Amino acid sequence: MTETPSLSPLTLLFLTTGTALCSAAANTLNMLYEPSTDAKMTRTRNRPLVRGLISNRAAALFAALCGAAGVTALYYGVNPTVSFLGLSNIVIYAGIYTPLKAVTAFNTWVGAVVGGIPPLMGWAAAAGEAATKDGSWKELLLASDGSSIGGWLLGGLLFAWQFPHFMALSWGVREEYKAAGLRMLAWTNPARNGRVALRYSLVFFPLCFGLCAAGVTDWYFALTSTPLNLWQAREAYRFWKYEGHKGSARGLFWASVWHLPGVMILALLHKKDMWSRAWRAVFGEDEDGEWEEEELEEMAGMAAAAAVKNGETTKSRR
Repeated sequence: MTETPSLSPLTLLFLTTGTALCSAAANTLNMLYEPSTDAKMTRTRNRPLVRGLISNRAAALFAALCGAAGVTALYYGVNPTVSFLGLSNIVIYAGIYTPLKAVTAFNTWVGAVVGGIPPLMGWAAAAGEAATKDGSWKELLLASDGSSIGGWLLGGLLFAWQFPHFMALSWGVREEYKAAGLRMLAWTNPARNGRVALRYSLVFFPLCFGLCAAGVTDWYFALTSTPLNLWQAREAYRFWKYEGHKGSARGLFWASVWHLPGVMILALLHKKDMWSRAWRAVFGEDEDGEWEEEELEEMAGMAAAAAVKNGETTKSRR
């Protein structure tokens, strides 16, 4: 298996469609579970189930159809490992994360796992096409040659990003979370809320370095990603220092919104050996005799998927 596997356009279509359907199922189940708490918060009080625009039965049917279609599309259009990850995300989000919100602030860590799984799904999808053995989940996610570590590092980026983003977002509506009975660090432990945001902002430095060491990106990525990581870390430090006041929560929130797509786009631009292969292709020195144009299409698709994921996470995390 190569260190940076690629996807065919058809597999990419099944992957994005299946993932979107699984996401729709999970979010619908979430809204079915807590319409009473949604009604108490300005961010969620206009959701269809709260307003009675859709019946619970119709919503449940929609969730079931989307979940079944999404898991099936991933199974037959991609591979069983990706399908299992998609199903797991539905179960974790709707069956574990959502109920935990009323029990413990640890729910945020569970929700962060949900955010970290989609990049791992993308890696497993591409690795499945490059698999040289049986394409089992061990080969795709725990390759003996260490080539699968890139997928875990990408998942780690999304996992770590959830904390500065959500800690800043939840601080502004902490009283609403409290009134709704949803246990978030923003009101249960404000001091820890800031520390967690800062801690996970700092994690981006070794994660980006790790992508270079794993051969996913070239070493220039460690350099070009540093300004973005420093920006988010600075805003997280201010958020911790001022405990959300003096505009620090808003500063961190917007830094996180721009930070993630920025880092992902840089990772795409610094994909290992991409520019050297482009140079050889342009000047007729391609060792393989041809330049794989679909790789450029794949990168554009991944950039779009990262932007969509960023938008979906901002809207769905609560």
